[in-house]
Amino acid sequence: MPNRTSRMRVSGFGSAVLLALLSAGSGLAAEFDCIIEPSKTVDVRAASEGLIEKIWVDRGDLVKKGQVLVSLDSGVEHAATEAARYRSTMQGKIRTGESRVEFATTKYKRREKLAGQSFISLHDRDEALTEKRLAETELLEARDDRRLAELEYRRLSEQLRLRTIESPVDGVVVDRLLSAGELADNRDLRKPILRLADIGTLYVEVLMPLDAFGKLKAGEKVEVFPEAPIGGRYTATVRVIDRVLDAASGTFGVRLELANADLKLPAGIKCRASFPAISGGAGGPSSSFSRQEGKSAAPTPSRNPMQ
Repeated sequence: MPNRTSRMRVSGFGSAVLLALLSAGSGLAAEFDCIIEPSKTVDVRAASEGLIEKIWVDRGDLVKKGQVLVSLDSGVEHAATEAARYRSTMQGKIRTGESRVEFATTKYKRREKLAGQSFISLHDRDEALTEKRLAETELLEARDDRRLAELEYRRLSEQLRLRTIESPVDGVVVDRLLSAGELADNRDLRKPILRLADIGTLYVEVLMPLDAFGKLKAGEKVEVFPEAPIGGRYTATVRVIDRVLDAASGTFGVRLELANADLKLPAGIKCRASFPAISGGAGGPSSSFSRQEGKSAAPTPSRNPMQ
C-alpha cells in the first residue's frame, strides 16, 4: 500500500524524535501508529469467455474460500460433457473385439493342430495366425479409444468446472464491476467481475524510527489496538522487517501478520502497535484516538499512552 505508507512517513518521523526521549528505565512497551490492511486484493475474472448467468454475491458480502461467486452460462458445455461421459462408458467396440479375438484364437489353434498332422497347408495356418493378431490389434484400438474417451470426458468436465467461479480467499467483496447478462471477457484485464479483499489474514503496516532498527526479530509477538469504534486488543506476529531504510523520514517499515479467521476485524483502519522489545516511558507519536476509552482524543504528547 505505497500511498498509505507514504502518508505515514510524517508520523514515523515523529516516532523517531519521541523515541529518542524515551526513559530507559521505565520498562513500558513503546507504541507506534499503524494501519490494518488486507493481506491481498484479488480481481476475480473468468478463465474463459462467457455470458454471466448469475452473480451470487454483492459488495460488502463476506465470502469463504471455495464459495461459489459467479456462474457463467454453460448449456453447451453441459451437453458436450454429458456426451463425452456416455462415450467413456460405451462397451460395444470392446465386446466386439473380444469376441473376434476369441474366435480367431480358436480358429488358429484348430488349424495349427491340423497343420501339425499335415491335413492343411502351413499357409492356411499362417492365415489363421494373422487373423488372430489383427483381431487382437482391433481390440487394443477399441480399448485405446475407450481410454481417450475417458480423458476427453475429464477435459470437458474441467472446462465445465471453470464455468463456476469460486472464491480463492476468505474475505470480503470490495466491488462488483459486472452484472448478470454481461459478457465476461478473460482478455479484458481492465474490468474483472468482482474484486475481493483477503481479510482472513490481515497485515498491520507500521513505520518505525531508525533508533528501533535491530531491536525487532521476525516471529515476535506484538499487541495491536484498533481505533474506535472497533477497539479491542489483538496479538500479531512480526513477519517482515524492511532492510531498506528511508533516510528522508528516518523510518523503516515493519509488517505484522494478524489472524482474522472469523472475519470480524475490518481492514483499512488505523491502530496502535505495542512493541515489548522496545521499552520506554512513552511510545511513538501520540495517537488521534484513545484506545482505553474507545473515543477520539486530542494529541497529548506529555501523557503516557499506556496509562
